[in-house]
Amino acid sequence: MSNAVPMVEVWRGRFLESIHRGHAVICDAAGQIVDAWGDPDQVILPRSSCKMIQALPLVESGAADAMGLSEAHLAIACASHQGAAVHSDLVTGWLDDLGLSDADLRCGPEFPRDLETNHAMIRAYGAPCQYHNNCSGKHTGFLTLTKHLGAGPDYVDASHPVQMAVREAFETVTGQASPGYGIDGCSAPNFATTMHGLARAMALFAAADPDGASVRQRAAARLTTAMAAYPELVAGEGRACTEMMRAMGGRAAIKTGAEGVFVAILPDRELGVAVKIEDGATRASECAIASILVRLGVLDPDSSAALKRRNAPLLNRNKIAAGMIRPAEGAF
Repeated sequence: MSNAVPMVEVWRGRFLESIHRGHAVICDAAGQIVDAWGDPDQVILPRSSCKMIQALPLVESGAADAMGLSEAHLAIACASHQGAAVHSDLVTGWLDDLGLSDADLRCGPEFPRDLETNHAMIRAYGAPCQYHNNCSGKHTGFLTLTKHLGAGPDYVDASHPVQMAVREAFETVTGQASPGYGIDGCSAPNFATTMHGLARAMALFAAADPDGASVRQRAAARLTTAMAAYPELVAGEGRACTEMMRAMGGRAAIKTGAEGVFVAILPDRELGVAVKIEDGATRASECAIASILVRLGVLDPDSSAALKRRNAPLLNRNKIAAGMIRPAEGAF
Protein backbone atom coordinates (compact mmCIF):
# COMPACT_ATOMS: atom_id res chain seq x y z
CA MET A 1 0.00 0.00 0.00
CA SER A 2 1.53 3.28 -1.11
CA ASN A 3 1.39 6.62 0.67
CA ALA A 4 -0.14 5.35 3.89
CA VAL A 5 0.32 7.88 6.70
CA PRO A 6 0.85 7.45 10.46
CA MET A 7 -2.58 7.30 12.08
CA VAL A 8 -2.20 5.54 15.44
CA GLU A 9 0.69 5.32 17.91
CA VAL A 10 1.38 2.86 20.71
CA TRP A 11 3.50 4.20 23.56
CA ARG A 12 5.15 2.32 26.42
CA GLY A 13 6.23 4.81 29.02
CA ARG A 14 8.02 7.59 27.15
CA PHE A 15 8.94 5.32 24.24
CA LEU A 16 7.07 5.17 20.93
CA GLU A 17 6.81 1.41 20.50
CA SER A 18 4.62 0.98 17.41
CA ILE A 19 3.06 3.01 14.61
CA HIS A 20 0.02 1.99 12.58
CA ARG A 21 -0.21 3.63 9.16
CA GLY A 22 -3.27 3.80 7.00
CA HIS A 23 -5.72 5.62 4.79
CA ALA A 24 -9.01 7.41 5.51
CA VAL A 25 -11.52 9.37 3.44
CA ILE A 26 -14.54 11.49 4.37
CA CYS A 27 -17.05 12.08 1.55
CA ASP A 28 -20.08 14.33 1.22
CA ALA A 29 -23.45 13.54 -0.36
CA ALA A 30 -22.16 14.57 -3.79
CA GLY A 31 -19.39 11.99 -3.51
CA GLN A 32 -16.72 14.67 -3.15
CA ILE A 33 -13.82 14.25 -0.74
CA VAL A 34 -14.16 16.51 2.30
CA ASP A 35 -11.00 15.28 4.00
CA ALA A 36 -8.48 12.52 3.43
CA TRP A 37 -5.43 10.85 4.92
CA GLY A 38 -3.10 8.71 2.84
CA ASP A 39 -4.22 7.73 -0.66
CA PRO A 40 -7.93 8.03 -1.59
CA ASP A 41 -7.25 5.89 -4.67
CA GLN A 42 -5.86 2.98 -2.67
CA VAL A 43 -7.71 -0.20 -3.68
CA ILE A 44 -8.88 -2.31 -0.73
CA LEU A 45 -11.17 -5.19 0.12
CA PRO A 46 -13.78 -3.69 2.45
CA ARG A 47 -14.50 -7.05 4.06
CA SER A 48 -17.44 -6.95 6.49
CA SER A 49 -17.59 -3.16 6.54
CA CYS A 50 -19.75 -3.28 3.38
CA LYS A 51 -22.48 -5.61 4.62
CA MET A 52 -25.09 -2.87 4.34
CA ILE A 53 -24.24 -2.67 0.62
CA GLN A 54 -24.54 -6.45 0.30
CA ALA A 55 -27.99 -6.17 1.93
CA LEU A 56 -29.29 -3.59 -0.56
CA PRO A 57 -30.70 -6.17 -3.05
CA LEU A 58 -32.54 -7.89 -0.19
CA VAL A 59 -34.56 -4.69 0.37
CA GLU A 60 -34.65 -3.31 -3.19
CA SER A 61 -35.98 -6.55 -4.67
CA GLY A 62 -39.01 -6.60 -2.39
CA ALA A 63 -37.78 -9.82 -0.74
CA ALA A 64 -37.55 -8.18 2.70
CA ASP A 65 -41.13 -6.94 2.57
CA ALA A 66 -42.41 -10.20 1.06
CA MET A 67 -40.96 -12.03 4.09
CA GLY A 68 -42.20 -9.37 6.52
CA LEU A 69 -38.71 -8.68 7.80
CA SER A 70 -38.39 -6.33 10.77
CA GLU A 71 -35.75 -3.69 11.47
CA ALA A 72 -34.05 -6.26 13.69
CA HIS A 73 -33.76 -8.66 10.74
CA LEU A 74 -32.28 -5.91 8.58
CA ALA A 75 -29.81 -5.00 11.32
CA ILE A 76 -28.53 -8.55 11.67
CA ALA A 77 -28.29 -8.83 7.87
CA CYS A 78 -25.65 -6.07 8.18
CA ALA A 79 -23.97 -7.60 11.24
CA SER A 80 -20.73 -9.23 12.26
CA HIS A 81 -22.30 -10.61 15.41
CA GLN A 82 -21.01 -12.48 18.44
CA GLY A 83 -23.13 -15.61 18.17
CA ALA A 84 -24.86 -14.85 21.47
CA ALA A 85 -28.43 -16.06 21.97
CA VAL A 86 -29.82 -12.67 20.93
CA HIS A 87 -28.11 -13.18 17.57
CA SER A 88 -28.49 -16.90 16.93
CA ASP A 89 -32.13 -17.00 18.05
CA LEU A 90 -32.99 -14.27 15.55
CA VAL A 91 -31.17 -16.07 12.74
CA THR A 92 -32.64 -19.50 13.48
CA GLY A 93 -36.14 -18.04 13.73
CA TRP A 94 -35.62 -16.32 10.37
CA LEU A 95 -34.43 -19.59 8.82
CA ASP A 96 -37.52 -21.35 10.20
CA ASP A 97 -39.74 -18.70 8.63
CA LEU A 98 -38.02 -19.40 5.30
CA GLY A 99 -38.61 -23.15 5.69
CA LEU A 100 -34.84 -23.61 5.70
CA SER A 101 -32.22 -24.81 8.19
CA ASP A 102 -28.62 -24.43 9.21
CA ALA A 103 -27.65 -26.82 6.41
CA ASP A 104 -28.79 -24.29 3.80
CA LEU A 105 -26.26 -21.68 4.93
CA ARG A 106 -22.91 -21.46 3.15
CA CYS A 107 -20.96 -19.42 5.73
CA GLY A 108 -19.41 -22.35 7.63
CA PRO A 109 -19.60 -23.18 11.35
CA GLU A 110 -17.88 -20.96 13.90
CA PHE A 111 -17.62 -21.13 17.67
CA PRO A 112 -19.57 -18.21 19.14
CA ARG A 113 -17.45 -15.13 19.81
CA ASP A 114 -19.64 -14.34 22.80
CA LEU A 115 -17.59 -15.80 25.67
CA GLU A 116 -20.51 -16.87 27.84
CA THR A 117 -22.13 -18.73 24.94
CA ASN A 118 -18.75 -20.12 23.84
CA HIS A 119 -17.87 -21.48 27.29
CA ALA A 120 -21.34 -22.98 27.79
CA MET A 121 -21.01 -24.79 24.47
CA ILE A 122 -17.59 -26.17 25.39
CA ARG A 123 -18.81 -27.34 28.82
CA ALA A 124 -21.72 -29.12 27.11
CA TYR A 125 -19.37 -30.73 24.53
CA GLY A 126 -21.39 -28.93 21.89
CA ALA A 127 -20.40 -28.23 18.32
CA PRO A 128 -20.72 -24.87 16.59
CA CYS A 129 -23.31 -24.41 13.87
CA GLN A 130 -23.31 -22.14 10.86
CA TYR A 131 -25.88 -19.90 12.53
CA HIS A 132 -23.22 -19.08 15.15
CA ASN A 133 -21.04 -17.68 12.37
CA ASN A 134 -20.65 -13.92 12.72
CA CYS A 135 -21.91 -13.54 9.11
CA SER A 136 -25.00 -15.76 9.44
CA GLY A 137 -27.38 -12.80 9.34
CA LYS A 138 -25.95 -11.64 6.03
CA HIS A 139 -26.19 -15.17 4.68
CA THR A 140 -29.79 -15.59 5.81
CA GLY A 141 -30.47 -12.38 3.91
CA PHE A 142 -28.83 -13.94 0.87
CA LEU A 143 -31.04 -17.02 1.30
CA THR A 144 -34.14 -14.82 1.53
CA LEU A 145 -33.23 -13.13 -1.74
CA THR A 146 -32.39 -16.52 -3.29
CA LYS A 147 -35.83 -17.85 -2.42
CA HIS A 148 -37.50 -14.66 -3.65
CA LEU A 149 -35.71 -14.97 -7.01
CA GLY A 150 -36.26 -18.70 -7.30
CA ALA A 151 -32.52 -19.13 -7.75
CA GLY A 152 -30.27 -22.11 -7.01
CA PRO A 153 -28.77 -22.94 -3.60
CA ASP A 154 -25.14 -21.94 -4.24
CA TYR A 155 -25.75 -18.28 -3.48
CA VAL A 156 -22.07 -17.53 -2.70
CA ASP A 157 -20.98 -18.27 -6.26
CA ALA A 158 -19.96 -15.02 -7.96
CA SER A 159 -22.14 -15.89 -10.97
CA HIS A 160 -25.24 -16.54 -8.84
CA PRO A 161 -28.08 -14.01 -9.28
CA VAL A 162 -27.70 -12.90 -5.65
CA GLN A 163 -24.02 -12.04 -6.03
CA MET A 164 -24.61 -10.45 -9.43
CA ALA A 165 -27.18 -8.19 -7.75
CA VAL A 166 -24.71 -7.44 -4.95
CA ARG A 167 -22.00 -6.52 -7.45
CA GLU A 168 -24.34 -4.20 -9.35
CA ALA A 169 -25.32 -2.45 -6.11
CA PHE A 170 -21.71 -2.28 -4.97
CA GLU A 171 -20.42 -0.75 -8.19
CA THR A 172 -23.27 1.73 -8.37
CA VAL A 173 -22.99 3.08 -4.83
CA THR A 174 -19.18 3.23 -4.91
CA GLY A 175 -19.33 4.91 -8.31
CA GLN A 176 -16.64 2.60 -9.64
CA ALA A 177 -16.32 -0.66 -11.52
CA SER A 178 -14.80 -3.16 -9.11
CA PRO A 179 -11.43 -4.54 -10.25
CA GLY A 180 -12.35 -7.93 -8.82
CA TYR A 181 -13.10 -9.78 -5.63
CA GLY A 182 -11.60 -11.95 -2.93
CA ILE A 183 -13.37 -14.76 -1.09
CA ASP A 184 -14.31 -13.60 2.39
CA GLY A 185 -14.03 -15.64 5.58
CA CYS A 186 -17.69 -16.59 5.18
CA SER A 187 -17.15 -17.79 1.56
CA ALA A 188 -19.03 -14.91 -0.10
CA PRO A 189 -17.33 -12.75 -2.76
CA ASN A 190 -15.96 -9.48 -1.36
CA PHE A 191 -15.66 -6.88 -4.08
CA ALA A 192 -12.72 -4.48 -4.11
CA THR A 193 -12.96 -0.72 -4.43
CA THR A 194 -10.94 2.37 -3.60
CA MET A 195 -11.00 4.25 -0.30
CA HIS A 196 -12.82 7.05 -2.12
CA GLY A 197 -15.36 4.58 -3.51
CA LEU A 198 -16.10 3.08 -0.09
CA ALA A 199 -16.48 6.51 1.53
CA ARG A 200 -18.69 7.64 -1.38
CA ALA A 201 -20.94 4.63 -0.78
CA MET A 202 -21.23 5.45 2.92
CA ALA A 203 -22.13 9.05 2.04
CA LEU A 204 -24.87 7.78 -0.26
CA PHE A 205 -26.31 5.84 2.69
CA ALA A 206 -25.94 8.91 4.91
CA ALA A 207 -27.86 11.14 2.51
CA ALA A 208 -30.50 8.55 1.56
CA ASP A 209 -34.08 9.83 1.86
CA PRO A 210 -36.45 7.28 3.45
CA ASP A 211 -39.29 8.83 1.44
CA GLY A 212 -37.26 9.39 -1.73
CA ALA A 213 -38.37 8.49 -5.24
CA SER A 214 -35.46 6.07 -5.69
CA VAL A 215 -35.90 2.46 -4.54
CA ARG A 216 -32.17 2.37 -3.74
CA GLN A 217 -32.39 5.52 -1.61
CA ARG A 218 -35.27 4.13 0.40
CA ALA A 219 -33.49 0.80 0.85
CA ALA A 220 -30.26 2.49 1.99
CA ALA A 221 -32.16 4.64 4.47
CA ARG A 222 -33.98 1.61 5.92
CA LEU A 223 -30.74 -0.30 6.43
CA THR A 224 -29.02 2.68 8.05
CA THR A 225 -31.95 3.23 10.40
CA ALA A 226 -32.01 -0.47 11.33
CA MET A 227 -28.30 -0.53 12.15
CA ALA A 228 -28.54 2.58 14.32
CA ALA A 229 -31.65 1.27 16.09
CA TYR A 230 -30.13 -2.12 16.95
CA PRO A 231 -26.44 -1.61 17.77
CA GLU A 232 -26.41 -4.76 19.90
CA LEU A 233 -27.32 -6.83 16.84
CA VAL A 234 -24.75 -5.25 14.52
CA ALA A 235 -21.89 -6.48 16.73
CA GLY A 236 -22.46 -7.32 20.41
CA GLU A 237 -21.65 -6.42 23.98
CA GLY A 238 -18.17 -4.96 24.42
CA ARG A 239 -17.67 -4.43 20.70
CA ALA A 240 -16.64 -1.08 19.20
CA CYS A 241 -19.54 -0.87 16.73
CA THR A 242 -22.14 -1.45 19.43
CA GLU A 243 -20.60 0.79 22.07
CA MET A 244 -19.87 3.75 19.81
CA MET A 245 -23.29 3.62 18.13
CA ARG A 246 -24.92 3.63 21.56
CA ALA A 247 -22.73 6.56 22.60
CA MET A 248 -23.88 8.49 19.52
CA GLY A 249 -27.53 7.87 20.35
CA GLY A 250 -28.64 6.68 16.92
CA ARG A 251 -26.97 9.56 15.07
CA ALA A 252 -24.68 7.23 13.14
CA ALA A 253 -24.30 3.71 11.83
CA ILE A 254 -20.77 2.32 11.94
CA LYS A 255 -19.35 -1.02 10.88
CA THR A 256 -16.03 -2.76 11.23
CA GLY A 257 -14.41 -5.08 8.72
CA ALA A 258 -11.52 -7.53 9.00
CA GLU A 259 -7.95 -6.41 8.35
CA GLY A 260 -8.28 -2.93 9.79
CA VAL A 261 -11.30 -1.54 7.92
CA PHE A 262 -13.98 0.66 9.48
CA VAL A 263 -16.79 2.76 7.99
CA ALA A 264 -19.26 5.31 9.32
CA ILE A 265 -22.57 6.61 8.00
CA LEU A 266 -23.49 10.04 9.43
CA PRO A 267 -27.02 11.02 8.32
CA ASP A 268 -27.10 14.31 10.31
CA ARG A 269 -24.04 15.51 8.42
CA GLU A 270 -24.69 13.59 5.18
CA LEU A 271 -21.13 12.31 5.38
CA GLY A 272 -19.55 8.91 4.80
CA VAL A 273 -16.25 7.76 6.28
CA ALA A 274 -13.89 4.91 5.33
CA VAL A 275 -10.76 3.85 7.22
CA LYS A 276 -8.15 1.21 6.34
CA ILE A 277 -5.15 0.42 8.53
CA GLU A 278 -2.23 -0.82 6.46
CA ASP A 279 -1.18 -3.65 8.79
CA GLY A 280 -4.76 -4.80 9.44
CA ALA A 281 -4.77 -4.05 13.18
CA THR A 282 -8.23 -3.75 14.70
CA ARG A 283 -6.96 -1.73 17.68
CA ALA A 284 -5.75 0.89 15.22
CA SER A 285 -8.89 0.99 13.06
CA GLU A 286 -11.00 1.45 16.20
CA CYS A 287 -8.76 4.27 17.40
CA ALA A 288 -8.80 5.94 13.99
CA ILE A 289 -12.58 5.79 13.45
CA ALA A 290 -13.22 6.98 17.02
CA SER A 291 -10.83 9.89 16.46
CA ILE A 292 -12.53 10.88 13.19
CA LEU A 293 -15.97 10.69 14.79
CA VAL A 294 -14.73 12.92 17.62
CA ARG A 295 -13.23 15.32 15.08
CA LEU A 296 -16.58 15.51 13.28
CA GLY A 297 -18.38 16.25 16.55
CA VAL A 298 -20.65 13.20 16.57
CA LEU A 299 -18.85 11.20 19.29
CA ASP A 300 -18.22 12.69 22.74
CA PRO A 301 -14.46 12.42 23.40
CA ASP A 302 -15.19 11.85 27.09
CA SER A 303 -17.63 8.98 26.52
CA SER A 304 -16.46 5.58 27.72
CA ALA A 305 -16.84 4.26 24.16
CA ALA A 306 -14.33 6.86 22.89
CA LEU A 307 -11.94 6.70 25.85
CA LYS A 308 -11.72 2.92 25.54
CA ARG A 309 -10.28 3.27 22.02
CA ARG A 310 -8.40 6.56 21.81
CA ASN A 311 -5.89 7.72 24.40
CA ALA A 312 -6.62 4.41 26.09
CA PRO A 313 -4.22 3.05 28.73
CA LEU A 314 -2.57 -0.30 28.04
CA LEU A 315 -2.62 -2.33 31.26
CA ASN A 316 -0.14 -5.04 32.19
CA ARG A 317 -0.97 -8.25 34.06
CA ASN A 318 -0.99 -6.35 37.37
CA LYS A 319 -3.45 -3.81 35.94
CA ILE A 320 -0.75 -1.16 35.93
CA ALA A 321 -0.92 1.39 33.10
CA ALA A 322 2.25 0.62 31.15
CA GLY A 323 1.45 2.47 27.95
CA MET A 324 -1.17 4.05 25.74
CA ILE A 325 -2.76 3.74 22.31
CA ARG A 326 -3.58 7.11 20.80
CA PRO A 327 -4.00 9.02 17.54
CA ALA A 328 -0.70 9.81 15.86
CA GLU A 329 0.66 13.30 16.47
CA GLY A 330 -1.24 15.71 14.24
CA ALA A 331 -3.18 12.95 12.48
CA PHE A 332 -6.68 14.01 13.40
